[in-house]
Amino acid sequence: MNLNSIPAFQDNYIWVLNDEQGKCIIVDPGEAEPVLKALEENQWQPEAILLTHHHHDHVGGVKELLKKYPGLVVYGPEETQDKGTNRVVREGDKVNILKSEFTVIATPGHTLGHICFYSKPYLFCGDTMFSGGCGRLFEGTAENMYDSFQKLNHLPAETLICCAHEYTLSNIKFSLSILPEDDELNQYCRKVNELRAKNQSTLPSSLGNERKINLFLRTNDVDLKEKINKETNLQQPQQIFAWLRTKKDTF
Repeated sequence: MNLNSIPAFQDNYIWVLNDEQGKCIIVDPGEAEPVLKALEENQWQPEAILLTHHHHDHVGGVKELLKKYPGLVVYGPEETQDKGTNRVVREGDKVNILKSEFTVIATPGHTLGHICFYSKPYLFCGDTMFSGGCGRLFEGTAENMYDSFQKLNHLPAETLICCAHEYTLSNIKFSLSILPEDDELNQYCRKVNELRAKNQSTLPSSLGNERKINLFLRTNDVDLKEKINKETNLQQPQQIFAWLRTKKDTF
């Protein structure tokens, strides 16, 4: 399978997996036009759509794509039923498409019904985990999101984090505001700056990389605890996660 990203809106990515025969899977098509253009240019034939949650910038193109390809199966959580989903999936379900098996992982936090799709090595995680960050808590709690991060952190280090937004640089800048002398963060920041200067994508990242540079995965980190405890006295990783998310909201 080949992984492709289609830019959409200001900073979204619509992901496409295609096989050697040109059949493909579309993930979170927030708008139809760039997808239809890519399908035509690459002569791809869509087999299915995967949806992670109900927000418009992830589902806005579904109905137009279904008009063009009325036989498409659209897999998504219950909260996307009115957005075009015709096959509701839940935690632990297995979805078989193009000789690949995708496991559905429930990851509430950004929305209550948010899910991710995992088929080694690809993790389509919508707005749950970003490179260097995590999604805003529009419906769920910090504890929800922390628990979702722990689930994803059990996946192999080589897992590719196919998130839906190019937020990496702002996330790393936030992390450096907390740990300005961290070697891993500074190295990654230089790499990300170089890529963005060339208008190149920073995604996908790997879970192994995220364990080094994503503070939301480093809530047991001694340096992070020491820095945070200059302002407050938080010890539990869930509390540190919530503190980070609150700080990021106003960064």
